Amino acid sequence: MMRTNILITRTLITMEGCNMTYQKKLEEAARLIQTHQKVYALTGAGISTESGLPDFRSPGTGLWTKVDPTKYSTAQVLYENPDKFFRFGFERFYNLRKAEPNRGHFALAWMEKERLLQGVITQNIDGLHYKAGSEKVWEVHGHLRTGYCIDCTKEVLFEELMTQHEQNVIPPKCTCGGMLRPSVVLFGDSLGDAFAKAEQTLSWGCDLMLVVGSSLTVYPVASLPSWASRLILINLQPTPFDNDADVLIQDESGKALEDLVEQLKFIN
Repeated sequence: MMRTNILITRTLITMEGCNMTYQKKLEEAARLIQTHQKVYALTGAGISTESGLPDFRSPGTGLWTKVDPTKYSTAQVLYENPDKFFRFGFERFYNLRKAEPNRGHFALAWMEKERLLQGVITQNIDGLHYKAGSEKVWEVHGHLRTGYCIDCTKEVLFEELMTQHEQNVIPPKCTCGGMLRPSVVLFGDSLGDAFAKAEQTLSWGCDLMLVVGSSLTVYPVASLPSWASRLILINLQPTPFDNDADVLIQDESGKALEDLVEQLKFIN
């Protein structure tokens, strides 16, 4: 009986949320952030599109709608055909490295500075949250600051991989002779310590999760909103969690987060 009442209450909240105007959604999102202690953000590729980086699944513009990731960007390709990986799958990392944070990244950094946000869990490897000033970031799919040797595990700056790539040393080599690879999670790789630490942190309590620019279709990261008691979801495209969101904003993430910050400042 209690479970039924919870489901009915959640359904009523969702129906009410669907009928909210954009401004009312901002006000409700700001209220939730202000009135909850353990608030975390989860971000996907959609937050970085304003920085000139395509997301993965948007119709017509998503990266994976144009390039089959299984051909170039998998762990299997890296280990079985490293020449193919570094000649055709490595180039996109250059654009990611050159990108600059946008208003969405700065908005989340401001929220953390104001102690409204405990930290950011991101699926992105572009490092833009750090560039924007966020300090507590779990990069669950890795990053492009370093690489490492698959034989001796020595860590090197990512610039070393880029330099060798530009000099046509393919695959790039460690001083021990082993192959260097980026410190990113490829298709077929296991998730590293960052995901385990993020999940452990959420297990200690997550009153509210702010999901931004994620399709929430890639597991196990897509399971993380399940740790949250309440959910704010900002994404242009529909997600499997839309019906679970207390506030659903289907708009550009940069605009929505900038407007949300203004609303938070107004409340203060």
